[in-house]
Amino acid sequence: MKPNVDMDGQREGCKDTGVEGIISSVSAVSLSASSPLAPLSSSVGNLNLPHISHDEKPNSSNATLPSQVVPSTTFGKVGSSFSLEDLEILTTIGTGTFGRVVLVKERHTKEFFALKVMKILDVIKLKQVQHVKSEKLILSQIQHPFIVQLYWTYHDDSFLYMLLDFVCGGELFSYLRNAGRFNNATSLFFASEIVSALSYLHSKDIVYRDLKPENILLDRDGHTKLTDFGFAKTVEDRTWTLCGTPEYLAPEVLQSKGHGKSVDWWALGVLIYEMLAGFPPFWDEQQIQIYNKILSGGVDFPKHMEFHAKDLIKKLLTADRTRRLGSMKNGTEDIKRHRWFQTIDWHAVDEKKLLPPIIPKVKHSGDTHNFEDYPEENWHASAVASVKDQNEFIDF
Repeated sequence: MKPNVDMDGQREGCKDTGVEGIISSVSAVSLSASSPLAPLSSSVGNLNLPHISHDEKPNSSNATLPSQVVPSTTFGKVGSSFSLEDLEILTTIGTGTFGRVVLVKERHTKEFFALKVMKILDVIKLKQVQHVKSEKLILSQIQHPFIVQLYWTYHDDSFLYMLLDFVCGGELFSYLRNAGRFNNATSLFFASEIVSALSYLHSKDIVYRDLKPENILLDRDGHTKLTDFGFAKTVEDRTWTLCGTPEYLAPEVLQSKGHGKSVDWWALGVLIYEMLAGFPPFWDEQQIQIYNKILSGGVDFPKHMEFHAKDLIKKLLTADRTRRLGSMKNGTEDIKRHRWFQTIDWHAVDEKKLLPPIIPKVKHSGDTHNFEDYPEENWHASAVASVKDQNEFIDF
């Protein structure tokens, strides 16, 4: 798993691997000259982790959620409304520093969702108030076939809640790990759907900033869902916070020159390379050496890698962001018109008409077999936040 870093001591969504619905944690690195830039802390709550037995099924924890005390906010499904009483808790599918994610079933529609539950006191203690609010705001403003959907938010006197898509196919990372590396056609398919998602986000001035296989989920049909928006930020020009996953950081982020949408296209180059090679282009056991390799700009390509794929990767991994593919006058169109994508019908991509190369093995829409098993602790018994602390989330 690839750790995340955040240079200002707080994350704009610090997470290690993920799914939207992942519980956040704080990762920080030192800026001193003597520091190896290693994370001071890192923990993860992951929705889709290594496979568990296919004989298991979601079991109800019979947990009782706290009573409602404030109005909730609904997104995503026009005409739909949700309440805690109508959400049956089935099982925990992810844990993290200040909460967990549980699989829930809506009692009336029988639909499955991922419910992200965060402890108010821990969010405040870890100074994540603005970051959690930002994540909620961004997710509430977007809707795209290749991005996880936020449906509903709510808070009571102890917890914050976010109701999200339950994406039962698991992480792309797991499939890549099991395969070793993907062939050209498989990588092309996944890259095309990610380009579509990033292009949509950029059209709304949203920089994603945490692209990696762990943050790409597969739905039951094999299409992608970009998830984990803890690092996402609305940026019209530039921002200076250093955050992201070490192997995927663009050089301008490391150099604190200010960065914008171009960092996502750099990360796309790293992702395509990793899918085709089975490992990222900039990797080392020592994190400081990863950064050095990124800044040096040298990339060694495996002999089996297709010519046009190498050409695209080189143009995405251009240190000068003003010359990086996707960041010039024609924007995303330069990427879509590249020879590696010449067989791709972009309208068919957006309409999910391309045939996915990997079909996840799931028995039903609430299948949790692509998730790690977690102990069901008495997590819903949490200290009550003061009225002042609750008011921090009055619009949540």
